[in-house]
Amino acid sequence: MATFMKSLFEPTTLAEVTERVQRVSLSSARQWGKMEVDQMLAHCGNALEMALGIVNPRRIFIGRIIGPMFKKKYSDEKPFDPNSPTSNELRVTEPRDFDGEKKRLVALLHKFSAGGESMATTHPHPFFGPLTPKEWGIGMYKHVDHHLRQFSN
Repeated sequence: MATFMKSLFEPTTLAEVTERVQRVSLSSARQWGKMEVDQMLAHCGNALEMALGIVNPRRIFIGRIIGPMFKKKYSDEKPFDPNSPTSNELRVTEPRDFDGEKKRLVALLHKFSAGGESMATTHPHPFFGPLTPKEWGIGMYKHVDHHLRQFSN
């Protein structure tokens, strides 16, 4: 039986994710990792900027070697593992404006989704390499979902 994978290109998934982002608050408790909630919102926004081709992180060496072997994990039915690695260009370590980052993330979610698959970058993912628009839509959903779960949303 095939599993239906959510994608940010689907209006119902966009609505679900947007509502979950709106529920995040400064008091949302971190379940794992090092980021504070404001940093998580900024990080998710940075990842969407990557998926849109606004920022183009360089391929990391280890990704060139083993990324293709793990590429399927980016768009399969399993959620990302806690404490998964991230690209240095997308990492957020300094405090951010919570409300501003929440608004930015919601705007980027809508921009990515509204354009459909044509919005997905052709620039390779820093670890996994080239991705199809379908893989970007599913992977971006999984990424935002991962971080919303990190803060119990």
